[in-house]
Amino acid sequence: MKVLRPGSASRRARAVVREVLQQAGLPDDDIDTAELIVAELAANAEKHARPPYELRVFSLDGTPTWCEIVEGDQDLHEIRIILNLLHSVEEIGLPLLAENGRGLLLAHRLSHGHCQTYPVVTLTTATPGKAVAFALPTLFGNRLIFPSLPDFSEFRHRSSG
Repeated sequence: MKVLRPGSASRRARAVVREVLQQAGLPDDDIDTAELIVAELAANAEKHARPPYELRVFSLDGTPTWCEIVEGDQDLHEIRIILNLLHSVEEIGLPLLAENGRGLLLAHRLSHGHCQTYPVVTLTTATPGKAVAFALPTLFGNRLIFPSLPDFSEFRHRSSG
């Protein structure tokens, strides 16, 4: 986990993802794509959510497979609406997402639909937040599907009450 400081979250996230994927031996094109996604998600976090901002990269058998941008805002509603729309529509135009959602559109398309949001607890402050995450490219040329996430609805109700 890396803390992303306000004002430099996007730049720091790109550098960390580049380093992790270079160490894993991925081609530059795949690294560039992952950098673009993480930069968009980190910029969105800074623009629309409150700190803390965290970057988490998960590995499976030594292969980086999943990347999260974590923020201190718990509201998943708008992001879920956009991601559900992106999952259900084959062709979607940018005018529909003119005000909100372009970064999510980019993350969704470049990760081949492997982009999600879910509640988490921030590691820096141990407070509820959310993650916007995507599957990283792998040496095998495909993206591993992140396992099903547990139902966090009970946690959300307890933490918001």
